[in-house]
Amino acid sequence: MTLSMDEIRNRRLFWGLGVAWIVLFLAFGASLAVGVTDISLREIWQALVAFDGSTEHWIARSIRLPRSLIAVFVGASLAVSGAIMQGLTRNPIASPTLLGINAGAALALVVGLFAWGDIPLGVEAALALFGAGLGAIAVYGLGSLGRGGLTPLNLVLAGAAITAFFSALTTASLLLNQRAFDEIRFWLTGSISGRNAELFLQVLPFFGVGLLLALALGRQITTLSLGDAIAQGLGQQTAWVKGLGLLAVVLLAGGSVAIAGPLGFVGLMTPHLARTWAGTDYRWILPYSALFGAILVLGADILARLLFYPQEFPVGLILPIFGAPFFIYLLFRY
Repeated sequence: MTLSMDEIRNRRLFWGLGVAWIVLFLAFGASLAVGVTDISLREIWQALVAFDGSTEHWIARSIRLPRSLIAVFVGASLAVSGAIMQGLTRNPIASPTLLGINAGAALALVVGLFAWGDIPLGVEAALALFGAGLGAIAVYGLGSLGRGGLTPLNLVLAGAAITAFFSALTTASLLLNQRAFDEIRFWLTGSISGRNAELFLQVLPFFGVGLLLALALGRQITTLSLGDAIAQGLGQQTAWVKGLGLLAVVLLAGGSVAIAGPLGFVGLMTPHLARTWAGTDYRWILPYSALFGAILVLGADILARLLFYPQEFPVGLILPIFGAPFFIYLLFRY
């Protein structure tokens, strides 16, 4: 029986997802094993199924397992939110930072530290998530007030304005409070070290709901990426799709910033890598983006441990090594 071109393409994409899952699984195992204390895969397995309280088991189960899970979910969430942003705005350089999410989270966290001093990690995450949502709502509202409504250009301009305004307020607050700067500077670089399982579980519902919502919108985002007029002509309620897409972005990117700080380039770079393999259908772009983003952040975190061994760098300082050249490539391409 001869297969149609669509069937051949779908099989290729399906097997491609399988390969990506295998790569992610191998990277996850390496993340559990590699660090200042090297742990064998056998010891890692024993730590997960027969914990004996030894130092190696404690490191694998209490430190590296939560850290690796956070890297996977943060990478997947940032990549998917970036893909949604690029689809909704039809802007190839759109990313979660376009919605003022990073700037809003940073401002809320700095204000919280300024007002209350030392606060628990869980409260820091809640403040950052609140600020991320506030930034997105401000950008969305300001962009809607422009001529022609919420056009891609209005959204970009509103995002740049709100981000600059929030960043200025954050800088001013840090200058007035050196202690707040000392508390937040590591978070501002973007890092997943020092995060525990309890904090991960607090943010996990936002990741879960955001990813499910994003995957459910795959067909609608594909149609909307062709233009509002075409989508409306096909009977799509574009306002609802944009609103739900914005909600997914806030949940995914806001949760990521809350737990790991502002990690750059993941939401910009990964969707383009996904499109080179998956084409223009967001039903495939979104799952590919999730897997590629998880692999990227997990790999960058492993590199952050090994590059200046035994000194460990925040993963937010490693990602620009890959992201900056890719951004320059996009500028020349588009």
